Amino acid sequence: MFKEFKEFIAKGNVMDMAVGIILGAAFTTIVKSLVGDVLMPIIGVFTSGVDFADLFIPLDGNSYDSLEAAKEAGAAVVSYGVFINAMINFLIVAFVVFILVKNVNKLKRKEEEAPSIPAKPSEDIVLLSEIRDALVKPTAAKKSTAKKKAIKKPATKKKK
Repeated sequence: MFKEFKEFIAKGNVMDMAVGIILGAAFTTIVKSLVGDVLMPIIGVFTSGVDFADLFIPLDGNSYDSLEAAKEAGAAVVSYGVFINAMINFLIVAFVVFILVKNVNKLKRKEEEAPSIPAKPSEDIVLLSEIRDALVKPTAAKKSTAKKKAIKKPATKKKK
């Protein structure tokens, strides 16, 4: 069982996936910081200081000054502002992934279009090709001489 697990882990796809997950986790942290620390304050300026993270609906019917105050009071809340922040995070990540995939596909197309230099054949292939050519040449020579003989022979007329 350990051997099978070792073979599974050693496959290239698993390692690629692990690297992707690690980079994705690091990228998520960067995007959260970009949204929370850079974009949301700018959006807040344009929306007269509204902070989406503090938008919520208390389900107990009371009013609270902030989301933290409602949570401290133990009230059930629908914090739709946090959802708006998550949607902005998602849109940014989706856009960046789109740009990344678009550029990778462009690079792949360029590689496919580039003329490739044919690899030198192995020694076995070269040797077999020489043998084939040596066998083909005498046969072709025999056929050509047979044709020449047929052409050179004048047609004889039979006397009656």
